[in-house]
Amino acid sequence: QVQLVESGGGLVQAGGSLRLSCAASGSIFSVDAMGWYRQASGKQRELVAIITSGGVTNSADSVKGRFTISRDNAKNTVYLQMNSLKPEDTAVYYCNAYVTNRSYFSRNYWGQGTQVTVSS
Repeated sequence: QVQLVESGGGLVQAGGSLRLSCAASGSIFSVDAMGWYRQASGKQRELVAIITSGGVTNSADSVKGRFTISRDNAKNTVYLQMNSLKPEDTAVYYCNAYVTNRSYFSRNYWGQGTQVTVSS
């Protein structure tokens, strides 16, 4: 019913930038909070940044000042602008969204993940 499709991952050199996108589609009534998570090899998944339906954002200390989360409600899309990338940012990045479908059932949905690799 609801799918999250991610794009924008890839290989970039340290200091470079990438912009991740995640579009929610399907039987959507509303998209509420959205977030980006990442999981590096051998590590647990961690929260990178979140944005509420009202546009309030928060991010992990490790990415503050470098990453910016934003959203386009008309497109049901969340973005993660990543600047000044470091090798330690290398991970699979997962999109998450709290979605209410047209049956008024609400839950978190996950994207399939997109690989971000930062070379030194």
